[in-house]
Amino acid sequence: MIELKNKYLPRIADAKLALALKAMGAVLIEGPKWCGKTSTAERIAKSVLYMQDPDTFEENMLKAKTKPSLLLEGETPRLLDEWQVAPVLWNAVRFAVDKRQEMGQFILTGSVVPTRTEDMHSGTGRISRMKMRTMSLFESGESSGEISLRDIFDGKTEMFGKSKVSLEQVAFALTRGGWPAAINERNEILAIKKASDYCEAIINEDISRIDNVEKSPDRVRRLMRSLSRNISSEASTTTILKDMQANDESLSQVTIDQYINALKMLYVIDDLPAWSPRLRSKTAIRTTAKRHFSDPSIATATLGATTSRLFDDFSTFGLLFEALCIRDLRIYADSLNADVYHYRDAKGIEVDAIIQMHDGCWGAVEVKMGAGDIEEAVQNLINFKANIDTDNMHDPSFLMVLTATETAFQMENGVWVVPIGCLKN
Repeated sequence: MIELKNKYLPRIADAKLALALKAMGAVLIEGPKWCGKTSTAERIAKSVLYMQDPDTFEENMLKAKTKPSLLLEGETPRLLDEWQVAPVLWNAVRFAVDKRQEMGQFILTGSVVPTRTEDMHSGTGRISRMKMRTMSLFESGESSGEISLRDIFDGKTEMFGKSKVSLEQVAFALTRGGWPAAINERNEILAIKKASDYCEAIINEDISRIDNVEKSPDRVRRLMRSLSRNISSEASTTTILKDMQANDESLSQVTIDQYINALKMLYVIDDLPAWSPRLRSKTAIRTTAKRHFSDPSIATATLGATTSRLFDDFSTFGLLFEALCIRDLRIYADSLNADVYHYRDAKGIEVDAIIQMHDGCWGAVEVKMGAGDIEEAVQNLINFKANIDTDNMHDPSFLMVLTATETAFQMENGVWVVPIGCLKN
């Protein structure tokens, strides 16, 4: 997939990259293939080295083995695309940053977590890391952006919005995904094919290349389907294994763990960690992560879901809608220097998303697709808040129900009701 430069849509990551280059000698952009890392980096880079360019690959690898500093020559910031092909570039960049003593020298992009070597330095103080995901509904132009997560954190009130994203359009956004090359695609068949092609590339090629260990495409496909069926849940690897053993009794826990780890290294799996706050009670907090992909279209493509099929299975539709909301919340939160978690305790109280700033401020979000579930979600948030020990941590900056409804507003009790089609960072 090639994103044409004249079709580039501004990304939330643009501002973060520009700031990082002012503060550090080099910036590493990590994330799944086709999420737009290279296009975003190209917008600010003054020179580019494409490590995987077939015309120069052999020459580049020879330079990397003999004198890697040659690959760093060029106007700055210099983009080193898919740098992990030659891991020696990491130390070369680190050394060059130390030697030049200037900010904004290099941008590194990578779609694979490289295998660390003993001589690979951490890069602390020289190389800043930032993660890119696929495009949010605000970046794709579908969300009006009338409600800002930043403004809600800042305590602003009297904000209203009206989403133009129908439930049918939500379903289409799920199957299409946030891949830059698919954003302008209006034909559902073609949009689904783009997401499906991504999955097939992972299944048949990329997952075996990650560690040069051959993996069964059939097993990878069944693993991704099982993860898709368990999207937005806390399904354990034991649960996933039992699901897959129905068709493959010889499958072991060790193999599943290896496959899952490989998918994480490819940034395909992007599980949501659990939040551990201070509670008033002695209730045990569950620490299991929720199952998520880097983009919900990976799940729809793996399951063969279409817009019409989602409407035939509202239970799955709801779980996938939650996955889409989590993707967007992570993108918005990241621009605010915040992280996203989920919460669940032994008493059964759950919150779909906790957004916590690095200064300790936080907010809680329940995801509900329809208006009929809003009242229950509001009460759940209020009950949850009552159990937080605010003597030892911040009061929540906000409580929110994130929906697929039409109108955004703040209720009399202070809880926000916000359609995903109105939200931005």
